[in-house]
Amino acid sequence: MMEEFKKFVMRGNVMDLAVGVIIGGAFGKIVSSFVSDVLMPPLGLLMGNVDFSNLFINLGKVPVKTLAEAKTANVPVIAYGQFINACIDFLILAFAVFLMVQQINKMMPKEEPAPEPRKCPYCKSEIDAEATRCPHCTSELN
Repeated sequence: MMEEFKKFVMRGNVMDLAVGVIIGGAFGKIVSSFVSDVLMPPLGLLMGNVDFSNLFINLGKVPVKTLAEAKTANVPVIAYGQFINACIDFLILAFAVFLMVQQINKMMPKEEPAPEPRKCPYCKSEIDAEATRCPHCTSELN
């Protein structure tokens, strides 16, 4: 059983997937940092000093001023500012993946479309390109 597991893990597809997941996780952290540390502060400044990561709706009875304070006091909140950040993270990540796939598709060799099959002018059946007689209706072909 261990030998089969070793063969499974060492196959190329499994290793490629593992590398992709690890790099994807690291890339996701970079995008999250870009959104929360680079993109959102100037956007919040333009919108009147709004800190998106600290936007929340207090569902509890204890008044709190920040999300961190609410978490420390175990006050239930809807942290919609963090949701906005996560949505922007997703959009940037999806756009980056789209650009990457687009570039990979440009590098891939284009498949030539298959030539249209030859048809018998009499019975309209498909025939071999080199045929001199239709195998379906036995008509002589040019």
